[in-house]
Amino acid sequence: MPSFDTVSEVDMHEVTNAVDQAKREMGNRWDFKKVDSNIEFKAKEEVVVLSAEEEFQLDQLYDILLMAFVKRKLDGRALAEGEDSKAGKQVKRTYKLRQGIDQPTAKKIVKMVKDAKLKVQVAIQGDKVRMTGKKRDDLQEVMAFLRESDIETPLQFNNFRD
Repeated sequence: MPSFDTVSEVDMHEVTNAVDQAKREMGNRWDFKKVDSNIEFKAKEEVVVLSAEEEFQLDQLYDILLMAFVKRKLDGRALAEGEDSKAGKQVKRTYKLRQGIDQPTAKKIVKMVKDAKLKVQVAIQGDKVRMTGKKRDDLQEVMAFLRESDIETPLQFNNFRD
């Protein structure tokens, strides 16, 4: 029977490229000349740290980072906002990268698919959700349904088996 996995994964190499691209953009902007600001990606902790002198500059850095994410075909919803910290003149904002589908979101996906009366079986398997159906068309219908849904986690579909 055909099946596929619904996952939420972020390509770390592309995140590195997006952060580098955002740093170059930040260096070219006139409003960041002579301003102590930085965008840093910590791959081991899967965290992006923005630092600047003012809050509104952090918001601008976030917009630059989102534009870089879009250019690299990454979903901006993968950035989960963390806490702000102030040290001296610097204000830092930490964004954690969302990896995997958490349990409440997986249960929400299962409930949505079952409520839509689609002809598939849904099973939660760790940090992914497996969809199994009799026909390939049913699975493609589920994919389209999930793409249009209002789930705040970015979803990808992989491991499609016929």
